[in-house]
Order: sequence, then C-alpha cells, then structure tokens
Amino acid sequence: MNPNPAPPLSRFRVEHVNTYYYGHRVGLNYGEARLLPRQAVGQRVLERTLLMNPFVDDYSERDDAFGNRVVWFNLRQPHQSLSVTACSLIERNAQPHPSSSAAWEDVVEQLSKPLLGESEPELDYIAAREFCLPSPLAPLEAEAVEFARGSFTPGRPLLEAALDLSARIQAEFAYRPNATAIETPLAEVLAERHGVCQDFAHLALSGLRGLGLAARYVSGYLETTPLPGAARLVGADASHAWISVFLPRQGWFDFDPTNGSITGDGHLTLAWGRDYDDVAPLKGVIYGGGSHSLDVGVTVTRMLEN
Repeated sequence: MNPNPAPPLSRFRVEHVNTYYYGHRVGLNYGEARLLPRQAVGQRVLERTLLMNPFVDDYSERDDAFGNRVVWFNLRQPHQSLSVTACSLIERNAQPHPSSSAAWEDVVEQLSKPLLGESEPELDYIAAREFCLPSPLAPLEAEAVEFARGSFTPGRPLLEAALDLSARIQAEFAYRPNATAIETPLAEVLAERHGVCQDFAHLALSGLRGLGLAARYVSGYLETTPLPGAARLVGADASHAWISVFLPRQGWFDFDPTNGSITGDGHLTLAWGRDYDDVAPLKGVIYGGGSHSLDVGVTVTRMLEN
C-alpha cells in the first residue's frame, strides 16, 4: 500500500460571463482577455474556450510574461453590447503544504544572496525575486508592513506566519462588496478596515514584500456550491483573488486572506502576476460607446462521479 497516496482529483466546470452594455454604438473595440485558465501545480486544464458575441473580426492567443494565456481581439462592426464567455473544464487536487518550513528570515536571506550559476533552483530564485518588488497596486505601505510583522515574529516558519497573516486579515478587515474599486489606494483600505478580495490580496502582498519575501497575486475562482457539510467560502459567484508565497526549493504555496485559510481543491487558478493589473480579465480601448455598464456572472460546478 502506498503510504503517501496522491490527493483525490476533482473536476470542475467553469462558466464566466462578462457582458458590456454601451449607451451609444461602439465603432471599434480592441481588447485583451485573460479568461482562459492556466496550468498550475495541482491543476490541469482539460478544456478552455472563449466565445464572443458579436463575433469578433480578429482573434489571436499568446502567453504573457508570467505564462498566462492572453486573447487579443478586435471588433470593427458597430455594436452596443459585447458578451465574452469563458468556458473551462478543470481537474484539480489540493496540494498539501509541508508540515514544516524554514524560518522566514532565512528565506529573506536566501532571496537576497547573489546567484552565481544557472542551476534550476537558482533560476527559480531569479524568477521569484521579481515578486519581492513593489507594484502599482501593492506599493510598500509602511502600515501594511507593520501589520504583517505581527505575524512574522522572529524565527517563525514562513508558511505558518503566512497562514497567520491571512487569518488576521480575515478577522480584522470586513468583507464589503462594492465598498472599494480597483483604483482604491491601499492606504484607504488600511484606514477603513474593509474591502474585497483584491484589496486583501494587495494588503498581504505589500506586507510580505516589505519584509523581503516573494509573493504574487493570483486570480481565479471558488467553487460556487461546496459539497454537503462544507462551509461556503466568501467570494464565490464572482472571480476571486488570493496570494502565493515562495518557499525556496519547494515552490509556491497559496493562501486566501479573504477566507483566512490555505487554498483547497475548490480554488481554481486563472492567472497570476504582480497585482490585479497584470491579470485583469478584460482590458482594452473602445471608440464611441459613451457610458457603459458591466454584468459579470461566474458559475463553478463540481462534476460529481456517477
């Protein structure tokens, strides 16, 4: 008998619909979509398609600098609405965290050492170091760093401290949909003590990076309806965001500050980057249109075995 059996696999069907309504006709619409889930540790994408209505004139796919799948499209026919629907089938299992990890100060020291060779571990360090730096939506806020320091006491194991930080954010900040926008400064989130999943991810990133650690922003989905007896996580029915922390020689480990927990098999990764701006589901330029509104709907369904 295998003493360490592989975690059981779960399959999920994801439908993510974004519909824009414009006050006047749009003559030209140039856009980028990051709505096709990526492969990741513990996650295998079996199917992924993007459907647009009206049918676009130009469509191409590529990987961005972080390995996320990006769709570029161009719509030249006049239109007053645009619907973008991403449909995916994802196979997922929860990746267990190590029972122990290095002290966080030791990780900071390793990340700051000069690298001399081109071995695989050192290449991982090089890639991780980018995520030690501040970014536009996760600047180095002194208050965020001090808040994180309450979890990162001397000698504490990195993963234990990161989980504690996530739990403290969940306990001390109120989840309030529509209370903030993407452009809301982190300083305001800290002052008001409320926000949504993007705000809590940016708060954690600012604190972790301010301590010298590598942490990245992850966008994705939560299972809409959990299994019987399981608690429903905050952030379902919409796209979600969490963080990932780098542990040298072991990789990246995910934490959900909105729910104060590590991620489970119901967390499905869409993309990752430095902050929300790197993984925005849709961005682009339109000519015309006037005022506009956006409707978003996400459904994540676990495919139960017969």
